[in-house]
Amino acid sequence: MQKKNILIPCVMALLMLFSNARAQLTLQNPILPGFYPDPAICKVGVDYYMVTSTFVYFPGIPIFHSKDLKNWKQIASAINRPSQMDFMGEQVSRGLFAPAINYHKGVFYITCTDIDHGGNFIITASNPAGPWSDPVYIKAARGIDPSLFFDDERAFILYNSDPPENKPLYGGHRTVRMYELDLTTLKVIGKEQILVNGGVDISKKPVWIEAPHIYKRKNYYYLMAAEGGTSVNHSEVVFRSKDVWGPYIPYDKNPILTHRHLDPKRSNPISSVGHADLVEGPDGNTYAVFLGVRPYQGDFYNTGRETFIAPVRWIDDWPVINPDHKEVQYAYQANWKAQKQKDQLPITGNFASRVLFKDSLNNQFLFLRTHNPTWYSFKENKNALTVKLLPETILEKGNPAFIGRRQQHLLSSASVAMDFSARKGNEKAGLIIFQNETHFYYLCKSVADQKEVVQLFKGNSGTHKMDLIKQAQLPVAQKNLYLRISAEKDTYSFWYGLKENEWQLLENKLDGKYLSTAVAGGFVGALYGIYATAEGAESENKAIYKWFDYKGNDPTYQK
Repeated sequence: MQKKNILIPCVMALLMLFSNARAQLTLQNPILPGFYPDPAICKVGVDYYMVTSTFVYFPGIPIFHSKDLKNWKQIASAINRPSQMDFMGEQVSRGLFAPAINYHKGVFYITCTDIDHGGNFIITASNPAGPWSDPVYIKAARGIDPSLFFDDERAFILYNSDPPENKPLYGGHRTVRMYELDLTTLKVIGKEQILVNGGVDISKKPVWIEAPHIYKRKNYYYLMAAEGGTSVNHSEVVFRSKDVWGPYIPYDKNPILTHRHLDPKRSNPISSVGHADLVEGPDGNTYAVFLGVRPYQGDFYNTGRETFIAPVRWIDDWPVINPDHKEVQYAYQANWKAQKQKDQLPITGNFASRVLFKDSLNNQFLFLRTHNPTWYSFKENKNALTVKLLPETILEKGNPAFIGRRQQHLLSSASVAMDFSARKGNEKAGLIIFQNETHFYYLCKSVADQKEVVQLFKGNSGTHKMDLIKQAQLPVAQKNLYLRISAEKDTYSFWYGLKENEWQLLENKLDGKYLSTAVAGGFVGALYGIYATAEGAESENKAIYKWFDYKGNDPTYQK
């Protein structure tokens, strides 16, 4: 009896310790909310590095660092010099597709596709924070979504490519191909090999086999790739072989991740999951990062394709993503400690942030297609961002005076404090919510009938112009103005104010689906941004922005 009394509290104490050890942090999805698609990841020691697609936004290919897979800090952008490349003349959803990141013997490698200029390329750095090299284009590797695999002293580049002999058997018929790679010259060696033709079962006409990665575990080479296209039919599939060149045999329980079979009317859905990469977690187990979306209705979403994480279990020596749940969870408990980073900007969960324009832009801000510092300044006016009104407009494919940051929440808002006086009706400055060249809402200050007005425009995909939705006259000589745009899932509302926090509603709950991927098309998400233009004319006029606020509050996040 005495032994039993001693044993029970000891067992309970051990269980409590075990329970505490298993719940030291919460991995909160998405780990990169907003337009951060096509994630790829690598681990170096105790450090994790992750990259995502940026298309024509500049700087391109953000590089995130973490020590716990929860707290992510952007430490660089791999494409940050116009001398590396620019995307002038390209539509928003072109540019850079699907980067991958690898580390081998002191060197970091990023592979990616510049879809309209040069194709697949490699850049390198000894430090992931840069500087990164100029791109080396791999002309022989024709296709998209390249990644590297290192097998002892040998290196390989694999990628999505054309069907055999470039003769598709059906729409979306693609292959995964591979070359050996000389790391000294970054040139291919020998012959190209087709590793996968079509997908898991070509008799079922699988489409868009892409984003391939190879991993070596025990005595097998595992080839993992996305299949089904980056929408509601998206999935992740896996093959394996005893030889790096194949033949690769598909897992008989493929796909290892998909949501295409789930009820689209389910509460708070995560959909379109796929395009995954695997990494070892701090606990020694395997985890997957992958893209997904959070639609507010059906397949409508404005926040773009985002980065999620889920655990992986090896079942009969096959990796299965999210094995304990029917759908990807908004939160997973992990058994290691959180490690926040110094000067880490808020990126996940609910947050509010104000950017004071003192001497630089933080790395959450993006330009269109290239970086040209001649049209903005932090020195011209103290503690302010001064923006010149350019003739370029947001409807064109150049470098307008636009500086944006991602909409990361379904429920969100952005606001600015602005000092600006328009001289002509073509001169405009204000705040925009932007998806592409014809799908946007623009809240701005201008003049009409020689009177200062606040105006609201909507991009017109038919005329490739913008239509005036609403305007209101402002008091005479009102230089200071506050502008605010808020999103509530499928609607946007627009305010202006003569004093801070004294908002007047200009237009309420306009159609937000117009900015959704389902309507606007492409691969990006919406951005809130500063935008000033003289609409085709030269102008010496400038707008002064004093701060930029962003607030996001989605109920799916744990408090």
